[in-house]
Order: sequence, then C-alpha cells, then structure tokens
Amino acid sequence: MNILAIGPHPDDIEIGCGGTLIKYSEAGHNIFLMILTDGSFGGDPQVRSKEQTQAAVFLKAKEVCWGGYRDTELSCNRELINKIDEFIYKVKPDVVFLNFWADVHQDHRSAAQAAVSATRYIKEVLFYEVPSTQHFEPDIFVDIEDVLAKKLELLNLHTSQVYRTKVENLSILESAQSCANFRGFQGRVKYAEGFKAVRLLREIR
Repeated sequence: MNILAIGPHPDDIEIGCGGTLIKYSEAGHNIFLMILTDGSFGGDPQVRSKEQTQAAVFLKAKEVCWGGYRDTELSCNRELINKIDEFIYKVKPDVVFLNFWADVHQDHRSAAQAAVSATRYIKEVLFYEVPSTQHFEPDIFVDIEDVLAKKLELLNLHTSQVYRTKVENLSILESAQSCANFRGFQGRVKYAEGFKAVRLLREIR
C-alpha cells in the first residue's frame, strides 16, 4: 500500500504517527511524507529541514514533499488544498494520516481543514494527535510496543525540538512515551498510538 502522512511542521508526523509509520514501513509498504511549512518559527529552517530528511531516511520514505509555506502563516485556502491535492494525485495513497483539527496552533487548524478537503475521495483517512491537540478522543489504536524504542529514536533525530515542550525539564521523548502509555491503556495494550477516523472503509470478503 501507499501510506501518506501530512504534517503542518517538521516533527508533527513523527510525534503523531511515527510508530505506526515504522510498522507500515517494516511490513513493506511505501511511505510518503508531506510537510507543509519550514518550521522557521520553532527554529532554524535549514536545521529543521535536515532533521526531517534524516527522519524520512529512518522511515525509508519514498519521497518527502515540502509545501513551501512559512511557519505560522498557513491558511486554509484553494492554493493549499490544491497543493495537497496534487501530491495525493501523484502518490495515490491507500491511507492518509493528518493532524487533528482541534488545536491551539493556527497552522495545525489550517492544515487539518485543507487536508480534509483534499482527501475527500480517499477511503481511509485518520487524524493523529500532537501535544497541542485539544479534545481528541481516539477510537482506533495501533499497538506500538514492539517499535516504541524506534519511535523514540526517530523523534530524537529532530534534535533541535527535543526540549521544546514548553514544560521545564520535559523532553518530547518523555511526552511521547507517556502519551503512548495512556493511549495503550485505552486500547488495552501497553503502548499505542491513537487515531480518529475521518473515513474508514472496510470491505467484508
């Protein structure tokens, strides 16, 4: 299958669905990433681009598409929807992951709104969560206990962001593990990533 993950900024994808993407990649599926902004408000854009490239290599991603927008300046408009549309047409994904729409960051809200429109014909579209997500109640869980260490290794590749949690002495690695433990409890496993379906078609054979 072709798996596409869309992120407003570098590192959002790895935080929200990195473990699931690792499992898809290890199972032989094709991973594609689309990063909409340069992450410049949260750091040096050249550094963040390099970190994202390293993360893509770790995931064995087939391609990384950059939206080319400046951090904090993302707007849900026809231009953004068309840009996502074009990459979807190229990739022809079977599954698309995108960040949840309820979020304190304006880029995240715009990205989610645009991506929902652009994925209107995709049969499986799932929302993921990040630390700034609000009101997220997942109903789909992926057991990531066997790849949790790899997910933390993946997150650590975004070195400039590891301690940018806005909480003193808390790293994104600790935050991700705590979230995985909580979602795991909800999914009745030790560690999991949680998702909310925009659309999920199942064929009964």
